[in-house]
Order: sequence, then C-alpha cells, then structure tokens
Amino acid sequence: MQSVGHYINNQHVTGQGNRYGKLFNPATGQQHGQVDLAGPDDVEQVLAAAHAALPQWSARTPLNRARVLFRFKALIEANLDELARMITREHGKVFSDARAELQRGLEVVEFACGIPHLLKGEHSLNAGTGVDSFSLRQPVGVCVGITPFNFPAMVPLWMYPVALACGNTFVLKPSELDPSVSLRLAELLTEAGAPAGVFNVLNGDQLTVQGLLDDNRVQAVSFVGSTPVAEAVYQHASRRGIRAQALGGAKNHMLLMPDADLKQASSALMGAAYGSAGERCMAISVAVCVGDATADALIRTLSDAIAEMSIGPGLGDGDEPHMGPLVSEAHAAKVRGFIDIGVQEGARLVCDGRKFVCAGHEQGFFVGPTLFDRVTPNMRLYREEIFGPVLCVVRVPSYEAGLALVNQHDFGNGTAIFTRDGGIARRFCEEVDCGMVGVNVPIPVPMAFHSFGGWKRSLFGPLHIHGPDGIRFYTRLKTVTARWPESAGRTAAEFVMPTLV
Repeated sequence: MQSVGHYINNQHVTGQGNRYGKLFNPATGQQHGQVDLAGPDDVEQVLAAAHAALPQWSARTPLNRARVLFRFKALIEANLDELARMITREHGKVFSDARAELQRGLEVVEFACGIPHLLKGEHSLNAGTGVDSFSLRQPVGVCVGITPFNFPAMVPLWMYPVALACGNTFVLKPSELDPSVSLRLAELLTEAGAPAGVFNVLNGDQLTVQGLLDDNRVQAVSFVGSTPVAEAVYQHASRRGIRAQALGGAKNHMLLMPDADLKQASSALMGAAYGSAGERCMAISVAVCVGDATADALIRTLSDAIAEMSIGPGLGDGDEPHMGPLVSEAHAAKVRGFIDIGVQEGARLVCDGRKFVCAGHEQGFFVGPTLFDRVTPNMRLYREEIFGPVLCVVRVPSYEAGLALVNQHDFGNGTAIFTRDGGIARRFCEEVDCGMVGVNVPIPVPMAFHSFGGWKRSLFGPLHIHGPDGIRFYTRLKTVTARWPESAGRTAAEFVMPTLV
C-alpha cells in the first residue's frame, strides 16, 4: 500500500504526527494508500526550512529565478502524461481533463517566467527639483497555499510559481484526498534547480492548517475551497495581520436569451455542468432561461444529450468516457442528498443520477448527470453549492428578471450569457455582479496573464489570484524618494514638508 509523506528541504520526509488519511481510487472505491497528516513537529520542520531558505532565494535576481521556472515548465511538459495519470487515479476525472488541468496550470508557470518584466517598478525623474521617485516590489516572505481536491495540480500552480518568481518561499498544503501529484511536482521543481527549502509540501488537515496560520514566520496565505472555510481563513489571517486571498464557493448562472443559438448553448452547457463531474468552482450549475419556450427547448435538448453521455473510469481501455466518478464516497453521498432535497422541495426531476452504477466498477464513487426543471430561488437546491453533476433550470420572464436573479445570489464567482444581441451582452457585462463573465463562453476562466477571482461571498480579500493581482499579492510595494546634492555642503534645516518643486 502506498504511503505518502511530506516534501521538505527537497527531500521526501515521513510525518511525525502519527495521524493518517486514506487514499482511494474513486473509480473502484478501493483504498490504495495512506497519507501522513502533519502534527506540530512537522509544521515546525517545514516552516524552519522555508524561513532559512528565504534570504538567499529572495536575493537571487529575478532572471535567475525565472530560469528555474523555465526548466520547471519544460519538465512538466516532458512528464505531462505521468502527472495526468496520477490526477485521474486519485481524483477520478477523465485523463483528457487531467491533462487540460495541467495545461492551464502551465500557463501560470509561463506567466511567472516573465518576472523580470513583471517586477519593474515606476520611476519619476525630477519629481521635484533634483529629486527622483521610484518604486520597488519586494517579496513578502514565507507564503502558505491551501488548495482543494478538485484541481490538485492547477490550483497550486496558480499560486506557487508566482510566489517563487517574486522571491518568496512557499509551503503547500494540498488536499489530503489527492496529494500525490503535488509531491511529484515538487520533485520536478527540485530537478529544475530550486534550492532546498524554497518549495515544500506539507500534507495534513484542519489541525495542520491551524498550525501554519498561527506561526509568525508565515506572512501570506492563499486559499481555495468552500466559502465557510475561506471566510474563516481570511478572518484568522486578518486578525494576525498577515495578508490573505481566500477564494470560496460558487453558484454560477448561465443566462439563456430567446435569440441564443440553442445548439451552441446546450452543447456548452453540457460540458460546463457535467465536465469533471461538476466538481469545479466555475461549473455552470444554474441555467436561467428567459421565457418558457426557451426553457422547454433547452430541457428537450439536454435530456437527449444526457441520455447519450458515457460515464466510467477516467483511465482504461477503449474510448474515454465523458464523465468520471466523484472524488470520495462521502462527497458522492452529499450530492445524492442534495438531489433528495430537490425532490422534496418540489423541483421537477428530469434526469436522476442517484442510482447510476458503473458496470464493472460497482463500488466506485459515481453519480450520474442530474437535471432539475422549475427550480425556484427559495430552494436549497438553488441557494447552496452542490459541487457535483447537478444542473438546475430556472425560468424567468425577461432579461431584467434574469439579471436580478444572478445579482441577488450570495455568490458572485462566474456567470455567462448566451445571446446573438451584442447590446444585451454588453449591458450584461456592465450590470452583472460577478467577478468573471462569459459572453457565449460557458466557463470564463481568465488566461494566466489576467487575474482569477469572484465577488461577494466567492472571494475574501482585495486581490485575485495569478496575473497582475498575483504579483501584487506576493510582493510589498516600497516607494523611494531620493535627492543627491551636487556638493557636500550642509543645507539649512527644514521644518516644513518640502514641496519638491
């Protein structure tokens, strides 16, 4: 049975906490290993390593740090299939989706390779007579990343390449459900030339996170996960005076206008709702249809498409399925429970995934694609994040009613509108209260050179992740005002603020 420990000072380390989590293959339901859950001694070891490595790493030139990341990028590309298989075995998503996850993470590595340019500050010659002013961006120190199970490679890659490029050291606490790919990426970063202690992986649970956040050596924390935990992490970090970006949950809406290309919209919605078994914060989980005719046509099209979906293990012989299992039996049970709740609340269950069984993998953590119609805003099915292959259709009479529905929801992560009307699309982009908006694009995840993040209870903290906000988050701004007199003679004492003119 596989035993997964930690990665500290460029070495695999066995945990000292004497606590363990179980690792499963979601497609079979079989345990294949265990993971160490860090205790106080492990937390001390990893933070001591990261703190000790900080002075030399931050003193390296940005170009030198970029060259390490260039080599890291090449090593990920050379080992892409191996890494994708690791993700599929522990998370359950299909192999092509795992490869795509790595590709999106690689985009952030590529962005971080441009750090010599990205760290250039501003300069004003003669801000006042003989006085120059310029800005510096300097590393914040030891950083911590706490990441979820749904993207075990991509979400960490949204964090630590930018943090390292800016001169910080990093401790990653991945999900205890699928930690193996993080350890393999740590090995590749070592091979790329990262010095000991610069990047470390500490496996653990809530007690581990508490130990990391309570330590004075930690200066910044990045978090992605559920909204209650995101809020708790942000509040705890804020009380301690360390910076935090905490990304929480979502309930993403697609507003479907009557003039939309139904074939394009329904195809996009199938992938956005059921891809990766719905286990992604940018999944579309609510289709808001303007008019009953629009909703009826969508329901017919989706029902036919769901009947044609293939569901099975993400690795295997033959054609790849459209959708794999959920990450754990507990999570699968939670999703089935939400379907039960939807039925009890009076929503119309069009397609029921609760009793789906994968032939040959009867113990796997599978839930079939599920579709509800006539969902209303007062239902838990609508209000809460399900994080599974469950799509709700809500009917509204007009664009204005659909916009109000989106804007009144507690979450504001991502949204989309499908229409042929450029004026309506433009208006939606300006009026909707969401951090990421798609126009005829179902999952509007920004490219790495833009920043990712939602609004309202989908994000705690002022700065989004990766892109320009990533540089701002992982650096501190320093402004220098300098005057070099032409002679060594003393000037008269100044008792007022100089006007610098």
